[in-house]
Amino acid sequence: MSGHSKWANIKHKKAAVDAKKGKVFSRYAKEIMVAAKMGGSDPNMNARLRNALLAARAQNMPRENIDRAIKKGAGELGDVIFEEIVYEGYAPGGVALLIECLTDNRNRSAGEVRSVLDKHNGNLAGAGAVGWMFKRQSHFVVSGENADEEKLMDIVIDAGAEDIEVSDGVADIWGAPDAFESISKALEKAGIKPEEAELVRRPDNKMEIKEVNVANSVLKLIDRLEEIDDVQQVSSNLEIADEIADQVEA
Repeated sequence: MSGHSKWANIKHKKAAVDAKKGKVFSRYAKEIMVAAKMGGSDPNMNARLRNALLAARAQNMPRENIDRAIKKGAGELGDVIFEEIVYEGYAPGGVALLIECLTDNRNRSAGEVRSVLDKHNGNLAGAGAVGWMFKRQSHFVVSGENADEEKLMDIVIDAGAEDIEVSDGVADIWGAPDAFESISKALEKAGIKPEEAELVRRPDNKMEIKEVNVANSVLKLIDRLEEIDDVQQVSSNLEIADEIADQVEA
């Protein structure tokens, strides 16, 4: 098990703000629709849908929103056509970006992603340029009194967790993609509700940034990318050096 930098806490504060914006509900609705369309509306028979529902509920997505998304995906409220596209690129400082989209218009998505990158000193890269740096992982965030490494180890290790990082009252739990459901159930059984629960792209290696202006530029670029309606998730290998973390704009 390992510790982590203050950058993790910056990310979690930002995630809490994003959740309030409602963007997170739109993102999960699309994922639920695609999962239901591809594998059917019964979560007992559709692992992707099960995981999407667990993630949506962790963010307190309203039940009526979830039900509507399932029905749309199953074709009960009209046909849903979304295409999964992943763009790869770089942010200032050489930070790698993996931009995952669900879109009904590939040209629109490409144009919007490229425009944001251009305006914020980033650039698109060819397929495979940075994708190899990331691997899909189950990720859970627990805060407060339950963010105790020994306590969480007892709860989630047997469920498939591979790593726990704890810092300043925030715990990140990591595991293989197929352990998402078992870790979710283990936390639920222990009476612990994670603040975040989703499948993410985790970088194998980090790009440490020690300049405040560069770190702020990268964060601003990521913010703008995440504001694009078609963007589901932006992953990066950014690591903000501890000595400048307090000066960075969350």
